[in-house]
Amino acid sequence: MKKFDKERLLLAVAGPVIALVSAILLTSIVLIASGKNPFEPYRLMLEQAGFADVQVLIVNQASLYYVAALAVALGFRMNLFNIGVDGQYRLGAMMTAVVGAHVSLPSFLQVPLLLLVGALTGAMWAGIAGILKVTRGVSEVVATIMLNAIATSLIGYLTLRENFGVLLGDNVTTGVMNESGWVPGIDLGQDVGEIYGLVFLAVALGIGYWIVLNRTRFGFDLRATGESETAAAASGVNAKRMVLTAMLISGAVAGISGLPLLLGDAHTYSLSFPAGLGFTAIGIALLGRNNPGGIALAALLWAFLDKTSPALDYATPVAYEKEIATIMQGLIVFAVVISYEAVRQWGLRRQQKLVGAELAAAANNNANKEVAA
Repeated sequence: MKKFDKERLLLAVAGPVIALVSAILLTSIVLIASGKNPFEPYRLMLEQAGFADVQVLIVNQASLYYVAALAVALGFRMNLFNIGVDGQYRLGAMMTAVVGAHVSLPSFLQVPLLLLVGALTGAMWAGIAGILKVTRGVSEVVATIMLNAIATSLIGYLTLRENFGVLLGDNVTTGVMNESGWVPGIDLGQDVGEIYGLVFLAVALGIGYWIVLNRTRFGFDLRATGESETAAAASGVNAKRMVLTAMLISGAVAGISGLPLLLGDAHTYSLSFPAGLGFTAIGIALLGRNNPGGIALAALLWAFLDKTSPALDYATPVAYEKEIATIMQGLIVFAVVISYEAVRQWGLRRQQKLVGAELAAAANNNANKEVAA
């Protein structure tokens, strides 16, 4: 049994390591082809990571990535591809900002209310795709892609000035939220910045994700349904209900993934609010293999590439394009898919050999006992 545990650990580590190394090598080849030093950009980015203010930016950005990637991973564990996390995240943040600007309660009520609004909005939007899948058999991929487009248009409509839009300078926003809904963070000084208070919510969600999936009956049913709906149904699990439940929970988590930024810094939703978070989260969930610890490391890596790459534009004597980090991120996703399949195939062959060796040893022992008798 210990051999199989070691094999599983090796498989879990090998995929991300191969993907990261492959991405670095391929990015270096791109740099060499363009006549640039293949090592200098990495040195510059690592140098930036040594500054305290950049470290704060990395942690804050990683908290958004982490929560969104958990939402994607929840779908993956059910064999559902929730591409709609980006729409659920933006719609959840926008509705939370609207409620925060128009409702004023004491802080101990206002903050939970805003979290609930974000979660319910995301769950509602993901639930549309879930209902379509269990009642009409509509692919969640198609449904969530369409819902992303609808969410974009809906946000544009709701932020018109005749609806909830408020003009602040040259930017159309939902208005500044009441201060009772602001979540204070950890202030590390004027020159360093502030870590979002809801970073701790991201940590709590990661712990809850692991406990629910690995230590509860619901988590077992969810994973079993993801492996085989037929087998799960045979054991008494309502597969359709599990699909809908998984989509609702995934959407709820996606709906609050933008709240660390909204409640900790922006305090309003505007057209400049970050987009594309949900699509980035897909790559992070893949790299982290849907494991909360792996997702955390992947989120930190992505945030590191995001927040250190701007320094490449100002490097001397030779400037490097900051898009190098984007190339690396894309190559990581590309390498993840290939390396995981290669590692999986290798693992299957390896386990077959181990099983065959153990069966042969058992048969040999039985034969020896019969001879001795």
